[in-house]
Amino acid sequence: MIIGVVVAAYLVLRDHDEPRKKARQPQFPVPALTPAARTTLPFQASPVDMAAVPDMSRRMQIPERALIAYAKAEQRQRETNANCGISWTMLAGIGRKESFHGRINSTTLNPDGTLSKPIIGVPLDGSPGFKAIKDTDKGVWDGDTTWDRALGPMQFLPTTWKRWGVRFSGDGKPADPQNLDDSAATAARYLCESGGNKLTTPAGWWQAVLTYNESVAYGRDVFSGQEAYAKAVQPG
Repeated sequence: MIIGVVVAAYLVLRDHDEPRKKARQPQFPVPALTPAARTTLPFQASPVDMAAVPDMSRRMQIPERALIAYAKAEQRQRETNANCGISWTMLAGIGRKESFHGRINSTTLNPDGTLSKPIIGVPLDGSPGFKAIKDTDKGVWDGDTTWDRALGPMQFLPTTWKRWGVRFSGDGKPADPQNLDDSAATAARYLCESGGNKLTTPAGWWQAVLTYNESVAYGRDVFSGQEAYAKAVQPG
């Protein structure tokens, strides 16, 4: 994910599938859909009933703590930006694609939303499938003083995180890309802005996702996840 007027230059800077080669695949079935870009909207879901989280987690095989993070991020956006229309299922669709909801490479979520170990992407060094992005954070976030790397369960670049990062708890500490509460809230904020606060329209939804990653295949994967999760929680 990138920011501002330099979005187009960075959008395809990494292969989102690369970090997941070692990930354990969840068993929840997500049919691979091929919707037309910019003209189709995923199935929509109601906000999460927190009392139903354990059952929802079991059915969708999303960790309870991750589901709570997505739900809280949606709620925060509804309170601060009611016109946006962000859904927890959209965040779950991206979280599934980027890190299997914080479970990539046997990572687990702690009760406070932090990760058992940092999730850091491959160096963006110009290798096949990657743009060359020189270090921008002096290794503070990604531990790499030569090249930038994507960070956390929602895979933000350091430059994006610096501009958009949200500290969900409001405790005065810096926003942490390795905390799913912060990452989900940041993703919600970024998607709303990128989609022109019109995520309940096909054009707005696709604009937001294709700003996150300029790949229709990526957008379709997120679409597939969002639709599968939304349908899984429908009554009856």
